[in-house]
Amino acid sequence: MPGPGSRKKRWIVPVVALVALGLLGWPVLHYLGVFSDKGDPVSFAQANKGGGKQGGGADGQAGGQSGEESRTLMPTGPEAKFTVESTLGDGTKIAKTKYQGQKSGFTGNVWVWAPKEYYEKQYEKSGFPVLIALPGGDGAQTNYWIGGDLALQANISTWVKEGKSLPFVVVMPTLNPNRKFYYDGSDIPDQPKMGTWLTEDVPDLVKANFRTLKSRDGWAFMGSSSGGFAGLKAVLKHPDKFKAVIASGPDIVPDSPLWKGHEQEKAENNPKVLAQRLIDAKGPDVYLAFQYGTAEDPLTISQVDQFRSQYDKGPVHTMLKKIPGGKHNARTYVPGLGQGPMEWISKQMEGPTPAPAS
Repeated sequence: MPGPGSRKKRWIVPVVALVALGLLGWPVLHYLGVFSDKGDPVSFAQANKGGGKQGGGADGQAGGQSGEESRTLMPTGPEAKFTVESTLGDGTKIAKTKYQGQKSGFTGNVWVWAPKEYYEKQYEKSGFPVLIALPGGDGAQTNYWIGGDLALQANISTWVKEGKSLPFVVVMPTLNPNRKFYYDGSDIPDQPKMGTWLTEDVPDLVKANFRTLKSRDGWAFMGSSSGGFAGLKAVLKHPDKFKAVIASGPDIVPDSPLWKGHEQEKAENNPKVLAQRLIDAKGPDVYLAFQYGTAEDPLTISQVDQFRSQYDKGPVHTMLKKIPGGKHNARTYVPGLGQGPMEWISKQMEGPTPAPAS
């Protein structure tokens, strides 16, 4: 007959197994929303109230504003319907909405995140810089910067503490309308207007819901691969709206098959053409941070190097981070962001201004 010790072992083993299973399964269950607020409605309106009346005037200024014009653009409204995608360790939330662009006519998913500084009393009347983050791959109603092991937002929070980054509001829109083609982040004739979506509609959504900066000094892109191309092209094509980009392992020229028969329009979306045009016009200045892994396709490396060699002059300023042994993927690029590119563009841009101590 088994003794007391044997009976004790029989119940201890299952209990230990259940505890271990629970610990392993918790992250999965938490992500799926079993133990989280994933999918719950969330509003950024409360965080905006400290800076004045939400909505403001026709130009986005807070109602009753007088005297010297503020650098801050208060939310213009209407408020979008956001739901929680995930919650970071510091309590900040990545939120999601489905947005119909009024200028492009395209409807797509957009994820947003505001850093903890956005909610702090000292910044309640200040606008924040915006970083529009674009994925590689198809990016069709998805965006891999929204969380997971890439941890872009958590890394930005760390870099802010280390003085390597401004506290960006990060916006992560859909890049392509479907998985059939790449649309080059452009308005290709007879196709969805993805260029207008990225450079006009998405910023309009941000301005409607967040305290932003009126100057282009508060607006930048980042992206990898095809998203790096779209961000690079957006800044060069609209230097009046955007000042900087981090382009990781980017394409350098438009290559969508949908350009066939539209060579003139294709040239108008070629970063080489746009860079030379900006140089000829002598401004405004733009800041293009490139990075690539040394184990990437040699064609990618050579195209980035050739672009910098030819166009890094006048108002076009570039820098390059080479990642030793790095491959063509986001896991290579995220650590690289904190080793130069993020700090470099942050120094060229405008950040939030804390209120004077009372």
